Amino acid sequence: MPDGDFELVQRSLETLLRLHASRTVHAKVVAAAGTAVSQPGYALLRRIDEEGPRSLGDLARAAHMDPAVASRQISQLEDDGLVQRSADADDARVTLVDVTSRGRDMRRRISEVLDRHMWDVLQSWSDVDRRRLAQLLARLVDDLRAVRYRPAVEDQSA
Repeated sequence: MPDGDFELVQRSLETLLRLHASRTVHAKVVAAAGTAVSQPGYALLRRIDEEGPRSLGDLARAAHMDPAVASRQISQLEDDGLVQRSADADDARVTLVDVTSRGRDMRRRISEVLDRHMWDVLQSWSDVDRRRLAQLLARLVDDLRAVRYRPAVEDQSA
């Protein structure tokens, strides 16, 4: 890849990731949804809603969160009535976390805001451009997961 293209891809991805992780952007999304939930709380709520009841340890690992952070977030979600804990039917020593109907409704409202925003952004794009973007993003994600990081090479000429 020519250096200019590589740099443009790298900088654009950095900007996209910063935008996605922005607390300001998250605050605008939840405000538009008429809700209030933290970014890490929403990430856990979304995962539980999509994948079903999970143990706290499984949730922390799946969300790439420190277990203590995940535990605090789940406690807050539980206090807000968005999730509930229950004993695992197969092993009573394991506590499962599941989404409540209120949590599911909150997740749906936030998803609607995000979906509408993406539609507003991409509606002027052609069907071909949208399809190509979807294909290339999926390919990029797959490749980012598959390709290992290489260590930096020190300059041997010095």
